[in-house]
Amino acid sequence: MRGAPLRGTQSLVGQMGWIFDRPALTGIEICWRWVFGIPFLVVCWIEAQGILTALPVESSGLNAVDPQNPWVAAVQIAHAWGLYEPHMVAILAWLTPVAAIFWVVVSGLGRGLVLKRIDPELGARVAFRPLQMMLLQAAWLVLLGVAWWGWFRSIEWVAATHITAGAEPDLVGFACWAIFLSLGFFTAWALVSWALSIAPIVMVLEGRSAVSSLGQSFRLGKAFTGKLVEINMVMGIVNLALIILAMVFSAAPLPFNDVLGEDALHVISALAVAFYLVASDYFQVVRLKGYAEFWKMFRGSGSASQLVS
Repeated sequence: MRGAPLRGTQSLVGQMGWIFDRPALTGIEICWRWVFGIPFLVVCWIEAQGILTALPVESSGLNAVDPQNPWVAAVQIAHAWGLYEPHMVAILAWLTPVAAIFWVVVSGLGRGLVLKRIDPELGARVAFRPLQMMLLQAAWLVLLGVAWWGWFRSIEWVAATHITAGAEPDLVGFACWAIFLSLGFFTAWALVSWALSIAPIVMVLEGRSAVSSLGQSFRLGKAFTGKLVEINMVMGIVNLALIILAMVFSAAPLPFNDVLGEDALHVISALAVAFYLVASDYFQVVRLKGYAEFWKMFRGSGSASQLVS
């Protein structure tokens, strides 16, 4: 079976059906994310209200943004961002580490439960080790933070060179660079993040420590690695497609605004966001199941004896 010419994404339809028939797996993924997400959003809302109290939109000029002139609007938004940035940096200085620690703890517990149940036969033979899972989740979060920081700094550079107060903004150039850099960082993330995504699978199914599984994830062989990269790329594209689909769902009723009313549009937008979040979590579990199945194909027969209780 190891030599079967199976592409990484050929089995995903079957994995989607397997996960769909076991909604508890997606339910666990949704629950642990919202155990983190709801308190985090509440804190963000409270802090945002504090910023707007200290610096109302009337003072920053956001209420006077000209929607008919994108060149003028871009400069107005940039000016407002310059006013709000110090307030946001002060809050992020303490909120980021607190949120990161909270996410690592919650995700380590939740992701560990999902992985144990994705393959009950093998997972039952390995002890539940949340601290080891938290270490791997922390490593993944650090890599994600580096990627976001690089993307933000690059977009900041593009904005500084194409949108200035002393000249007409070059929105075409800004848009081209923003699209190019966003796609570039998206591709780079898909090409490097698979190692930290497969490490929990290796840890659970092979009974390794967090450090050992992370090191082993870089030595899985060209064939296995190729499948992981392919799945990672496709799942990233699926996530983008879900975002676009949710935007279409939320924007479709806009021509009927006068008939439906503002409240109905808000409900539809909320449903579109909920659809995206649930679908995204579902495909996250599908990704993990695909990783586990390819682990069986390439390492299962030789690694089963390494499992510890």
